[in-house]
Amino acid sequence: MTAGTWTCPTCRAAVVTRYCPNCGERPLEHHELTLRGLATQIVQALTSVDGKLPRTFVRLMRHPGDLTVAYLDGRRKPYIGPVPLYLMANVLFFAADSLFGVHVFSTSLDNHLNLQPWSPFAQTLVARHLGSAGTTLDAYGPVFDQALSSHARSLIILMALLFAVFPWLVFHRRRKPFVAHAVFSLHLYSFLLLLLCVADTIPLIDARLGAGGTWWRVFDNAMAAALLLACAAYMYVASKKVYGARGAARVTQVVVLTVGVGAVVLGYRFALFLLTLYTT
Repeated sequence: MTAGTWTCPTCRAAVVTRYCPNCGERPLEHHELTLRGLATQIVQALTSVDGKLPRTFVRLMRHPGDLTVAYLDGRRKPYIGPVPLYLMANVLFFAADSLFGVHVFSTSLDNHLNLQPWSPFAQTLVARHLGSAGTTLDAYGPVFDQALSSHARSLIILMALLFAVFPWLVFHRRRKPFVAHAVFSLHLYSFLLLLLCVADTIPLIDARLGAGGTWWRVFDNAMAAALLLACAAYMYVASKKVYGARGAARVTQVVVLTVGVGAVVLGYRFALFLLTLYTT
């Protein structure tokens, strides 16, 4: 073979052009097998003008509802699909969760026993479980926390899909297929997870003011309210674009959906508690 000839690693053909005419493959370059080359690819993927990821994130945060409308209209090429977007937001959220030591969904056993609306009920169930298992709370706590953290990561998509029931009920007269409500829900919860990534930095304040204080409890509740209000604002804008909602009915519909967001988040936490308790 001549010096300009290379063997395509995919179809094994001898090629003299820059790209393989059979499959479009190109020759492997040395720098691609280095950490620097890998980092370069990551930066290019995240910052490229033609990159879908930054375009999708910007559209999601600045123009609520646009991604849902685009997907339902069949404009799939410019943006990341709703499921990959949700999974990407999930990865970023749990990375921030671990980095800043926050446990929004992977709540500890102690949190379930003392800080949740179902804590009295949880205390009864855990006491029975410890008695039947012949173990102690100190020994069982770390096992529970590790298992719940794993469940929280693997099952989080169920939270968004469960919420899809709410727009399906609220906008049932629009006669949209259920998948439209599921896409709306996936985009909403992707928005929420990205907001939570920012909210996860709040514990830096906690480290200075002292965890568990009265001020912190009030501040934590205020942050939860702020996140719900942000979701309400998202849905107020998006509901007009996706469902054609208008007038006073639109406000009522958004209020119902906002209550649904809070209910699904709390329900997801409680479901994780029950699942973990009876599988460990």
